[in-house]
Order: sequence, then C-alpha cells, then structure tokens
Amino acid sequence: MEAQHIIAYRAIVREVNKASSQVTRNGTIASSFRAVFEARRRGDHSEHFDHDVGNVITFLQSQRMHKALLERYNPLHDLTAEQRIHATARRVGLDMPDTVQGDEKK
Repeated sequence: MEAQHIIAYRAIVREVNKASSQVTRNGTIASSFRAVFEARRRGDHSEHFDHDVGNVITFLQSQRMHKALLERYNPLHDLTAEQRIHATARRVGLDMPDTVQGDEKK
C-alpha cells in the first residue's frame, strides 16, 4: 500500500514539473502535495484518498494537454489585443496602418 502512495506522489510531482517551466515553478504546490501525502502516511485516513489522487493526476495531465493543444491550434491566444488584430489582418491579406499617438507630430 505504501508503494502505491509513493508512485502516486511521484506521478503528481512529475506532472507539476512538466506543467511549469523552470522559471515559473512554484515550490508551494509541490510542498503542499508533500504535506498531504505525509499526513496520509501518519494515519490521517480518508476513504477517497486514492481516488482523489488519481483525479489530481488526470487533471494535471489534461491541463498540460489542453495547454499544448491551445498553443498548437490557436497561436494568437497569448498576444495582446493590438497584436492579435494586427496578426489577424495580416492573415487575411491586409496590412494595418501604423497607429499615431495623439501627442506625437511628424
């Protein structure tokens, strides 16, 4: 039984590491999962613990897959509104005119 919990914990940590880059990795998430598993080891039993851990792993995998598919099939999702308009106009063969600021005079 203990081996299953170690395998589940490692799977969760692996998915958390895959979901975030080295720069944006948050140690709080991993330490929170570790605390949950330590509490389980000390004897705080929950009848649905194994099921919940499986759901967490599935959720993290699905979230990572969703992010990859979103980046692949919707390349404009992470652009600002102005960049998105410019890229969309360029896609259909139009070129957006340069925007002039109100205070600038040429």
